[in-house]
Amino acid sequence: MSATMDVDKPAAEQTIDEGLYSRQIYAIGLDAMKKMAASNVLIIGMKGLGVELAKNVVLAGVKSVTIYDPEPAQLADLSSQFFLTEQDVGKRRDHVTQPKLAELNQYVPVSVLDGEFALDRLQAFQVVVVTSATLHRVMEINDYTHAHGIKFIAVDTRGLAAFAFCDFGAGFEVTDATGEPAHFGMLAAISSDKEGVVTCLDETRHGLEDGDHVTFTEVVGMDGLNDCAPRKVKVLGPFTFSIGDTTGLGQYVRGGIFKQVKMPVKLDFKSVSASIKDPEYLFSDFAKFDVPPQLHAAFYALSEFVAQHGRVPVPRNEDDAAEVLAKAKAFAATLKDPVEVNEKLVKLFAYQAAGDLSPMAAVLGGLMAQEVLKACSGKFHPLKQYLYFDSFESLPQSYSLTQSKCAMRGTRYDGQIAVFGSDFQRRIQESRKFLVGSGAIGCEMLKNWAMMGVGTSGDGQIFVTDMDSIEKSNLNRQFLFRPWDVSKLKSATAAAAVRNMNGELQITTFTDRVGADTEHIFNDAFWGQLDVVTNALDNVDARKYVDRRCVFYNKPLLESGTLGTKGNTQVILPHKTESYSSSQDPPEKSIPICTLKNFPNQIEHTIQWARDLFEGLFRQPAENVNLYLSEPKFIEQTMRSNSARDTLASVKEFLVDQRPRSFEECIQWARLKFEELYVNNIKQLLYNFPKDSVTSTGQMFWSGPKRAPEALAFDKTNPLHMDFVVHAAHLHAFNYGLRSVEDRQVYVDVLDAMVIPEFVPKEGVKIQVNEAEAAAAASSGGDSSSGGDELDQLVASLPAPSTMAGFKLTAADFEKDDDSNHHIDFITACSNLRATNYNIAVADRTHTKQIAGKIIPAIATTTALVTGLVCLELYKLLDNNKPLEQFKNGFVNLALPFFGFSEPIAAPKLKYNGKEFTLWDRFEVANMTLGELLAYFEKEHQLEITMMSSGVSMLYSFFMPKKKVDERKGLKLSDLVETVSKKPVPAHAKSIVVEVCCNDAEGEDVEVPYILVRL
Repeated sequence: MSATMDVDKPAAEQTIDEGLYSRQIYAIGLDAMKKMAASNVLIIGMKGLGVELAKNVVLAGVKSVTIYDPEPAQLADLSSQFFLTEQDVGKRRDHVTQPKLAELNQYVPVSVLDGEFALDRLQAFQVVVVTSATLHRVMEINDYTHAHGIKFIAVDTRGLAAFAFCDFGAGFEVTDATGEPAHFGMLAAISSDKEGVVTCLDETRHGLEDGDHVTFTEVVGMDGLNDCAPRKVKVLGPFTFSIGDTTGLGQYVRGGIFKQVKMPVKLDFKSVSASIKDPEYLFSDFAKFDVPPQLHAAFYALSEFVAQHGRVPVPRNEDDAAEVLAKAKAFAATLKDPVEVNEKLVKLFAYQAAGDLSPMAAVLGGLMAQEVLKACSGKFHPLKQYLYFDSFESLPQSYSLTQSKCAMRGTRYDGQIAVFGSDFQRRIQESRKFLVGSGAIGCEMLKNWAMMGVGTSGDGQIFVTDMDSIEKSNLNRQFLFRPWDVSKLKSATAAAAVRNMNGELQITTFTDRVGADTEHIFNDAFWGQLDVVTNALDNVDARKYVDRRCVFYNKPLLESGTLGTKGNTQVILPHKTESYSSSQDPPEKSIPICTLKNFPNQIEHTIQWARDLFEGLFRQPAENVNLYLSEPKFIEQTMRSNSARDTLASVKEFLVDQRPRSFEECIQWARLKFEELYVNNIKQLLYNFPKDSVTSTGQMFWSGPKRAPEALAFDKTNPLHMDFVVHAAHLHAFNYGLRSVEDRQVYVDVLDAMVIPEFVPKEGVKIQVNEAEAAAAASSGGDSSSGGDELDQLVASLPAPSTMAGFKLTAADFEKDDDSNHHIDFITACSNLRATNYNIAVADRTHTKQIAGKIIPAIATTTALVTGLVCLELYKLLDNNKPLEQFKNGFVNLALPFFGFSEPIAAPKLKYNGKEFTLWDRFEVANMTLGELLAYFEKEHQLEITMMSSGVSMLYSFFMPKKKVDERKGLKLSDLVETVSKKPVPAHAKSIVVEVCCNDAEGEDVEVPYILVRL
């Protein structure tokens, strides 16, 4: 099929399937998505690197992708080309790849550029990508694209080395260089001066940098700043910055909000031909500052070698390597800044340049697919202009690498054997891996392992577990799944998909969570057989549990994670590094209760308030009613809690006072809720604290972070007002199993017939104005603290459960990804009405969904890159006893783009009695008696055990009564644990962990390892 596509639909008209792209929208934004959806992309080269890049671009959602690679597929391509099979060998790569790429995204047509390749055909595309081509071929195509204003990307991997290049032409506009949220904050002061100084409220850090731009709103007094043109910032300190001349704008009185404005940046790019002698590098590893110029010369030399010989250098061939070295030296001498060639490095490059590795394709395919999206959208800062990346430290040190060991063998793994040799290939194939999770990272990991041949021969095996099922939103980045897989189990579906990629895979799937409750499944025998554990999890608690298991069983762990365009990798090595749990992120900042309840000043506050209200209206009351009707001790237990009055009142309200019998009554309930939340409560707040209130210090009460609200007046012609009523009525009806009505005229008729009671302010209502008052109210029960008589009356007013046999409410369990359930729609309307009360800018449904659903931004490009980095570390793990300094933890941000690598942190060392130990060490003892253990520690380790526990059970302490100690000293440790905990030791358990406190030989308290009791 010939490609003659054009951009025929403006970006503004593009409709984006938010159900599919939701996580990606939060990573790059809806505007960028619309620009991408108007871009046609050509990708030349469909080996492993090309298909990896194409896969990521198709998943991201451009207008169309056209591929071109007329060369016949070879068996060695299967080292990295995951959409080829043995049956495709000899067929055109692009023809056999196109149908599988087309399956990835129904919104992105994928076609083949058939017919003769001519440069003028490139004008049908906005972006042209050349993969796995020589530099001479790259220059030929780039000269044409540069002259015709077509954005151009080139990328190539040769074994463990890679080259990437971007040319987006002259005047390329970047709309948002970082993708970070715009900073904003409240103001305390602005000076009237030639260099006006802005001070933030309550020493809140502004987060700005020199050169940023800001504008202002709600400034009282200095009105000339409100909605001003963006002003350039000079940072004076963490809480202050200057904005230029502020004289003549008025005198600052109070209030005001600054907001950062992202200013477009224009960049000029050169072609390869114009820049190859004077390249501009982006450094991928600051520990290898001198490597990019070396690889620049090496890749050029390789291109000349291929042009001369029609082939790449033979693996580990000295003559070919020497010829590449000579060509590199000749080229390096012609550079604007000539470099002295590192002979060892360039020869190493030549030795393995015939290699084709899936992890390298994943790293560069992820990185450069993001560059394609930047070219289409202008979102994020592009690569400018050359990047060289290598992972030569992944080469094995304990395996022989000779020309015969690295020779092609006519197998699908030849691309890997050319780099690592046949012996190390056997080590990979016979390795046993455990993958925890088969979501986004898990899918990419399995694909890489299938290409590498992990667990494909002998005792080799892959174990994968995931308890989740596939959802529509997964399809945008979990590329092993297709629309027809939705609702199937992830682990089994992913395993079947990678078996189709490599039929030799020996893979076992589980659908169990890895946790304390599944230790009978993932037991000692299971963990004992593993070589490496890899986490592909999305929550910290699960990661920490797997981490503890790896420490316990002395297993290496490969850890990784992504957040939008950011990604990280971590290597955990037994007895060498700290563990994943050794460090942790600071806790998320919570919103103060009084801010949520009465004084919101940001849309995040109103969204959280709406999310809490959803639980308080549609889940918790229904659950309380069901508990009252089904649990005989519900009243007794409730009466002992601080929230007794609120709980019983909600049961009475939902079971008696306001129980609807028809949908019309649900509409009435929703309308009264509107009046309560957005009218009466606001009027009561203003009755307690009028707008002209002052504090005890004479300051205006409604100032600083406290925004004075306005009560709303319900208007059935206002869509936002009606949205609240409609979605609240639907959810209330759902609780009671009543049939909903969609006809809006029914709502109008019911609302017209209603008479809304006038608001009468209440005296003596206590409103907490700061955190101290809110905490005191919470600890004392707040409004819920009531006399026994009132509670007794509430209980007496409830119908006896026996009279309500069979009645049950349906609680609404929050689900963010079902667009038909009214959950996000209610929260959006609810939040935006409250924002309107407080004159806060409202948020659209997409933004509300992200915050209310705590959705983590995600995009396939970052996931692919991160898993590639993990697999480069896996090569190192399989090479026995590689020194710690060869391993790397990584942090990347594709938006900038930025790479940062560091040596893993060594395990901290502790001492007792002069003996060093780390978190990986422990005492191992037989199942002896307590008395024997105490004596053994005194004699063998010169340690006096002062306390001993297992889990939450205290087994022994120096202050226990002597009689109890004597009784316990005669018990075997397993019997002691069972006696004290009153629980049997699980049948599958082969050991017990005991924690001890000890005194050393000098009688000082010392930290010591735990004790493992072998059963």
